[in-house]
Amino acid sequence: MRFKLEHIILSLLFAACPGRISAQATDDDILRDALWTRLASSKPPARPSVGLALSGGGARGFAHTGVLETLEYAGFPVDYVAGTSIGAVIGSLYASGSTVPDIWRFGRAARELKITRDFKSIKLLSLLITNRLITPTHINSFLDARFGGLTFEGLRVPFACSAMDLRTGEKIVFTEGPLAIAVKASSNLPGIFAPVQYRHRYLVDGGVVDFVPIGAARQLGADWVLASVISNVSSRAPENVLMSLLQVIDIRGSLLALSAEKAAGFVIKSEVGDMTVADFDRCEEAGETGLIEANRRIDAAREALLLYAAPRLAEKPGP
Repeated sequence: MRFKLEHIILSLLFAACPGRISAQATDDDILRDALWTRLASSKPPARPSVGLALSGGGARGFAHTGVLETLEYAGFPVDYVAGTSIGAVIGSLYASGSTVPDIWRFGRAARELKITRDFKSIKLLSLLITNRLITPTHINSFLDARFGGLTFEGLRVPFACSAMDLRTGEKIVFTEGPLAIAVKASSNLPGIFAPVQYRHRYLVDGGVVDFVPIGAARQLGADWVLASVISNVSSRAPENVLMSLLQVIDIRGSLLALSAEKAAGFVIKSEVGDMTVADFDRCEEAGETGLIEANRRIDAAREALLLYAAPRLAEKPGP
């Protein structure tokens, strides 16, 4: 028979603080807050290590910023971060030391950074006539400016991001080496942007094979993973053939997410309505959607982690 959460918490509190907790202290909120304080103030291996997996989703994935803000405000521990596509961009900013307000500012400035132009200025006819894929100039310039001299080894939080080898279909998980080229590869849309050449590989967006990089977070060392997922494709009809192609890629990612989510300890899904993957001038709107959804789900996320952590927290510390 499965024990209720409050019974588990009560027994842990008695074990951790004998003689200090009254038998009358059975209120669920008090018990949860007491154990959460203990968990959040502990470090692995005293508690399970926690990974955060950030899905793809283009501009809609800026919802991850709202999720990050909620986790920080709640004191939710994040020991590892993994990201794919836009999740790799947001995750790498966070892992390299950018504060959540910094990332919000990036979203607000996206229009001035001209990132949207790399998508909306693409003319399908020119692609067909020149028979050449284009280089996302504005995206690459931003990533080079922000991450040019950084490596995975020097990040504040251990980080991983996923890409795909275009020739073999193999999933490539970056955990070491130069950061900028790894994030470029992870966010490089196949069939539109020229593949990123790195060593002997030709790399494109990891969302095609690893839309929610839960395995990458576990590869870093996470015992338990919270996944932030963009849950739906745009409800807006594609405006042209190119946007139709982007939506097909997006649908493929959403299908991958359905199976990947089963491996997560908890999932926060942000529904961003009629935004498309190319609407980078609406990043702030997506972030606010993520903030609302994460606030709605944060208590359930804390409870899921507490249940998973209960056996570890019940262990008596060594001498």
